[in-house]
Amino acid sequence: MKQPLSTSLKRFALPVMLAAGLSACAPSFNADVSRFTATLPAPQGQTFAVVADDPKLAGGLEFALYADMVAAEMQKLGYTEAASPSEANLLARFDYGVDNGRERVRTTGRGFNDPFFGPWGRGFGFRRGFAFGFHDPFLAGPEVRSYTVYVGDIDLKIDSTASGERLFEGQAQAASRTNRLQTLVPNLVEALFTDFPGNSGETLRITIKEDGKTVRPAR
Repeated sequence: MKQPLSTSLKRFALPVMLAAGLSACAPSFNADVSRFTATLPAPQGQTFAVVADDPKLAGGLEFALYADMVAAEMQKLGYTEAASPSEANLLARFDYGVDNGRERVRTTGRGFNDPFFGPWGRGFGFRRGFAFGFHDPFLAGPEVRSYTVYVGDIDLKIDSTASGERLFEGQAQAASRTNRLQTLVPNLVEALFTDFPGNSGETLRITIKEDGKTVRPAR
């Protein structure tokens, strides 16, 4: 028996609406950001240069790509990029990386939220032994799943070239299902410079979405 046209349209429309709903749910990026600051000079006439904190990264094309992102954020604040580090008033020492990941096995169920904590990070600065909760809303249902979670991080230090004084230290870290630095670093840079320079000693959870950002104290 042939189905009525209205019934056929409803059956066709349902998967289309579901697909549209999923595409409308823009993914978010959560980063924990800690910043420590002295008195940064006002940007009037102040110049800066972004250099590699890790000598092994210096001169690399990948580092140059991420350094340009940091430089763009500094310029938004009103600082001027110097022609060379030797001519800069401020040296922005930048570092980035991602760990080797950790396998997670989760038994999911209704309303289950499984935060995890562990001694991750790359083992320097405040990140030694530091991690934060992670909840994957797509892993719902009574199933056992295995997946890998990576922790990416960036580190920024700003020094005065005249006095050698440390003026700013900032770190941003995020747990993610991807280890692609091309995805992690731009988001971490954006998070680090959100409400820059922030309150010294405060750690914030910064969520970046396509439609905006939210900033709240990290738990």
